[in-house]
Amino acid sequence: MKGNWNNITLIGMPAAGKSTVGVLLAKRLGYQFIDTDLVIQHEEGRLLKEIIATEGLEGFMAVENRVNSQVKGGRAIIAPGGSVIYGKEAMEHLSEIGTVVYLKLSYEDLEKRLGNLVDRGVVLRDGMTLRDLYEERVPLYEKYADITIDESGKNSGDVVDQLRKMVESDIL
Repeated sequence: MKGNWNNITLIGMPAAGKSTVGVLLAKRLGYQFIDTDLVIQHEEGRLLKEIIATEGLEGFMAVENRVNSQVKGGRAIIAPGGSVIYGKEAMEHLSEIGTVVYLKLSYEDLEKRLGNLVDRGVVLRDGMTLRDLYEERVPLYEKYADITIDESGKNSGDVVDQLRKMVESDIL
């Protein structure tokens, strides 16, 4: 199966490197970069944490699903928030317009990388631990991914190089 490299959507847990890898990959390939969290903030006129505080998690995820299901792209690297995988319409749309790449991070690496969850706009329901969130999301990332990149022992540059080679050689 050949990859649909018109757009590349990077999914994964917060701190998996979606934005960092996305910007670097976009520069290397000459693609545009779309951070859908920034699109949400622009369209809503407020920060993610403010949307979550006023609308609640369900309200935020409805906004996130709507925005991500309307992303246009076109030779773009798209970096949605980690909770995008809860939005069926968004994930179907992102799959239709390009290749979905799961940046797989171990739980231990996730713990090391994460800072303040609230500031990051992480969707965490009451009583849920980071481990619970990880175990809930991983099967969804795997379900929607066309390609999985295991980030164990790799830095952002290594991941970018691996993805760039895949795109340039169209090995998938």
